[in-house]
Amino acid sequence: MPLYMDFHIISDITIEGVKNDHIADKAVQDRYKVKYHQFWVNEAAGTVFCLIEGPDKESCAAVHREAHGNVACQIVEVEPGFYNLFIGENHQIDHGMVRHEDGTVDIGYRFVLVIDIIGNTSVTRSVDYKKLKLPDKPKRLAISKINKFQGKEVKHLGDDSIIAVFIASDDAVGCAVEIHNELREKSKNPEDSEWDISFKMGISGGQPVTENEGFFEAAIKLAQRLSLIAGNQEIMASNLIEKLGDLNEKSGGLQSLKVISLPEEKFMDSLFDIAENRLTDNNFNVESLSRDIGISRPQLYRKITSITGRSPIGFIRDLRMQKALSLIKEKQHNISEIALEVGFNNPAYFAKCFQQKFGTLPSKAFS
Repeated sequence: MPLYMDFHIISDITIEGVKNDHIADKAVQDRYKVKYHQFWVNEAAGTVFCLIEGPDKESCAAVHREAHGNVACQIVEVEPGFYNLFIGENHQIDHGMVRHEDGTVDIGYRFVLVIDIIGNTSVTRSVDYKKLKLPDKPKRLAISKINKFQGKEVKHLGDDSIIAVFIASDDAVGCAVEIHNELREKSKNPEDSEWDISFKMGISGGQPVTENEGFFEAAIKLAQRLSLIAGNQEIMASNLIEKLGDLNEKSGGLQSLKVISLPEEKFMDSLFDIAENRLTDNNFNVESLSRDIGISRPQLYRKITSITGRSPIGFIRDLRMQKALSLIKEKQHNISEIALEVGFNNPAYFAKCFQQKFGTLPSKAFS
């Protein structure tokens, strides 16, 4: 049967209270051909996540409704392999509640690291399209560090950034810092072209399900967005990473590790949501972005420049070019289709902008 995870927000939540609800679920679940396996509790946040096996979402919800009335805010289907990748398998189960191997309560947080590595290019000289692909040697270095810090690589479609998940925030930060330091050193005087690179990273954390997002989708999306706004050789971390401990101590005082505040994080999410939804619109510009997000152009300029280090025009252009690069790497669309997908009605002008950004024509990918 399918595997599901649900999400509850419950005021004045207690572990014992959720344990009692779990017992009540198990008492009625057979009538609905459902099995409630285990749950995660975060008393501070007032959240509960249940892992369920059942014929459909409606049957899973019916068990909660009859047993105790605490109906979930969201229920999502979970692919078992993806579940094991993020949650792990060596749990301690205490009357249904999940604990870490050391016996501490597992509140469900997992931490995502996104690493973007690309060969250095120049607008002043033509470069091989292969420079825009993830180089093999830096990739092997990154994967070895991910393994060292008990992380797991998340296989994904689309661009060739590296995505990894960690159970502990310290491991995610420690991994990012070691990768940063070694890549920086190797790129100073590259022994071969594979180390002539630019790189940046994003780190986020989150719980399994939100009211609007599926299984760890919010955490992955945030880490990807943070890597997009990071500068070269920078690590951009979400507010949660700092909230969970002394980030300066975790990072060894690395100046290239920057943290985005919670208000900035919320603004950035709105910014990306609007921009990504309007990316195909050739008329989408700074004026329409300002109008859609509800602030004046001067305010928009100050906020975007402060967070991303780019002007609003530069932010929109970079977002379009990064999307174009991802689509080109997929090789499922021709140049004209990709140009339209990122808001260019004129393929020739798109090619010119792409070359200005990356030093090579998009057509080189298909040659």
